[in-house]
This record gives sequence, C-alpha cells and structure tokens, in this order.
Amino acid sequence: MGRILTAVSAPPTYAAQVQDAARRLLSTGAGGLAPLFDLTSDRLVRFAVAITRSQHDAEDCVQAVLVRVAGSPGLLAGADSPWAYLLRMVRNEALLICRKKKWRLFSTGLCDLVTFCRVDELEREEMHRAVWRALRMLPREQAEVVALKVWEELTFAEIGQVLDISPNTAASRYQYALPKLARMLAPHRTGATHA
Repeated sequence: MGRILTAVSAPPTYAAQVQDAARRLLSTGAGGLAPLFDLTSDRLVRFAVAITRSQHDAEDCVQAVLVRVAGSPGLLAGADSPWAYLLRMVRNEALLICRKKKWRLFSTGLCDLVTFCRVDELEREEMHRAVWRALRMLPREQAEVVALKVWEELTFAEIGQVLDISPNTAASRYQYALPKLARMLAPHRTGATHA
C-alpha cells in the first residue's frame, strides 16, 4: 500500500504575520489596528524599554507609533519589511523621548521594567530583574542590538536595517555587549544558593 504524503506548510514567520496585519489595517482602516497591536505591542514595548530605560516611556512610545500607523496605514503596509519599519519607528520615537527627557540613567529598582512574571516564580523574577539591570548598564547602542538579536531574533543585516548601521557594526556592538552581560550576570548563573 502506497504512502500518501501531504504537504505540511510551515507557520508564517513573525515578519510575515506583521506584514499581513499591516495589509489588513490598510484595507479595514483604524478599526483594524487591534490585530496589529495584539501581535506587536509586547515586543515593541520590550524593545523600547531597552532604549528609554523606562516601562512608562516605552509604553508611551509604542502608543504614539501605533497611533501614527493607524492614521497612515499605507506607510507600514507599503514598506518592504513592515516589521523592520515598525521597529525603526519605535526606535526613533524612543530616541525622541530620551532627548526630551535629557537622557539620564536611573539607578532605581526595576520593578516597572519586569513584565509578565508571575508572583510565585520568585527565582525567575529575580533573574528577569538581573537581566534588565545588566541591560540597562550597557551603552544604549549595545542594549538595542542585544534586544533585537536575542528577543526579536533578527539577523545582523536586519538589525543594521532597523538601526541604520552596517551589519558589521551591529555584530561588533553585540560582541562587545556579550562579555559585559556575562560578567554582570555571573553571580546569578553560578547559583547563589539561598539557604
């Protein structure tokens, strides 16, 4: 008896999902913003936090960008890579917010930065805080590359496109950031045991 082979299609990539949501927004108008918001907002806020160093500023940044997208959906839908275009819009808005606030680093706690952690996962929350603390200690240029590489899984070429730098510069910033992060996170990896 012969085998019947069926084609299994791979799920669409995240970038393809964003492109589809942008096209739906263009065809349905501002009422179609919800799917794009649901798909991208958490990731955009996480990226914006790496730049602004503030959860509140990051949320304001993403809101401003999505309002702009809702007003001119053709810009996003017509972009060659809507996800990269959206990331670039968020970066530009985040930098504008930083300039307005006369950029300064905060040494306060990171409770406002750690999101989506359940209260009963204390160790995980502690590690999230350590990662955010370490990320905030990096120069902004390195922090944004790390956020795009690790969380958004972009290639260095894609990161270069988003940040308007060469892929080699993106790779270099990433390579400089990794040893710094490793040093800052070493106490958390070696298992500071709690008795």
